[in-house]
Amino acid sequence: MAKDPVCGMMVDEKKAAGTSVYKGMTYYFCAKSCKERFDKNPEPFLTKK
Repeated sequence: MAKDPVCGMMVDEKKAAGTSVYKGMTYYFCAKSCKERFDKNPEPFLTKK
């Protein structure tokens, strides 16, 4: 399981609605809308704790 960096939901990598590769890391998303938000500006989602 991977954590969607936008909403924090746990996502099964095999069933993810979308993926993005950023700085060599693959990110998994629960919904297309989360992927679109991430793709527009990834940095704020990566600095959240």
